[in-house]
Amino acid sequence: MSKAKLSQDESLSFKINYQLLPKETNQLDLYFSIPTDMGINANTLNEVDYFNANIKSHSAYYSEQLHLPLVRSRFISQSKGQKSDYRVNLNLFCYQIRIALEADVKDTLKLKQAEAFYPAAIELVAQSTKLLVKLRRYTPPDNKLKSYFQNADNYLSWHTEQAFLNLLAKGPKSSEFSRERSVVIDFCKQESAYREKLSYNSQVTLEDPNRITNKMRLLERLIEYGVVFNKETTNLGANLKRMARGAVTAVIMAFVMYLVLNARSNFEEITVALIALLGVIYGLRETFKDDLTQWAWRQVQKGRPKWRNKFKNSVNDATVCTQTIWLEHIKKKEIPEDVDKLLKKRGRQNRQEANFLHFCAKNQVHVDEFLPGYEEVQQRITFNMSSFARYLKKGAGKLYSLDGHKVSKNSVERRYQINLVMRFKTQNKVQLERYKLTMNRSEIVAIEQMKD
Repeated sequence: MSKAKLSQDESLSFKINYQLLPKETNQLDLYFSIPTDMGINANTLNEVDYFNANIKSHSAYYSEQLHLPLVRSRFISQSKGQKSDYRVNLNLFCYQIRIALEADVKDTLKLKQAEAFYPAAIELVAQSTKLLVKLRRYTPPDNKLKSYFQNADNYLSWHTEQAFLNLLAKGPKSSEFSRERSVVIDFCKQESAYREKLSYNSQVTLEDPNRITNKMRLLERLIEYGVVFNKETTNLGANLKRMARGAVTAVIMAFVMYLVLNARSNFEEITVALIALLGVIYGLRETFKDDLTQWAWRQVQKGRPKWRNKFKNSVNDATVCTQTIWLEHIKKKEIPEDVDKLLKKRGRQNRQEANFLHFCAKNQVHVDEFLPGYEEVQQRITFNMSSFARYLKKGAGKLYSLDGHKVSKNSVERRYQINLVMRFKTQNKVQLERYKLTMNRSEIVAIEQMKD
């Protein structure tokens, strides 16, 4: 069974990753229990605005074999296969190397002891060297294919160098491992000299950090062609909202016309009193029209999906999978029994008054098979919590303590805790987990999975 994995992304965001098989359907539900003292509720946090600005979905081909990216060797040769096949397979290869390198560098940086860190770094250099050699083993003679290769080779060389420089900058320092450190530095120098020898980047570009970085971002997007799906988002309630607005307008106008006709029948002539009464009637119509329309729309929309993401193959524009999304504020009585049962396992001191926000994503794959060598699609949903953070109170408190006869003072920051229940439902099983998000105004301090 594929499991959903929740982890921190940036300082004020977290992400959820999960995989999909051909023709698979699954559903991800998130229930946010937000303490009332945070000031976040239906009146202060608009669901549509939050979705458009802070929830991002991403979908791409995926392989568990991160160190062995799968490229069909018969398509590396120009004489075999189509040109589009060469580009897609080249991109698959480079994309997997990038993902593998980022994951391995992150894991290596978790090694805080130099005795474990530097051997892991040397092994990473060896693996990266093998993969780069495999990439450069064949340079296509066709000019169009050659440009694809040069773009991918240029980006991958630069990205690999940056990854290892980042590794050295953040890793532990030790004079005992100077030889191992030199091996990593020499590898970075070799890649820099390789790009210079092939004149991949002009001297003007190399001397400007902004220009070289922006160029590499462009090349990064180019190698995602055919691997990362294009996303097309549709608002599902547009026509329904027009119907609701029209129905409310019709009801209000019928009521207003009834009052106008009654007023006319009670006045034989057009008088100041009649004009004043008609003005009041039309004024009341304009006053309550928007409120009634908004109320009616909320009633109609409640429980209905709001958006649909279509993920399309960038090569042939075929729809690979769809994602239907719900997002709404709910009441406590609307929480499913299994989720409510999990929330009740909190300590009594943590059961404070809360508002609830529900997110749901129903995913469906429409194709029978993926590209050769890929059995899964990975979807990632990123939640930015900056919209939550701006409602939090500023400032820090003071904690006083005795040290003998001396009083010491420590500054303490104000923190808030959000309980988050994740339910991931597949055809075979239901994954149910509770997390505690601790955050302040500037960052998510910690994300802890609670062992209930």
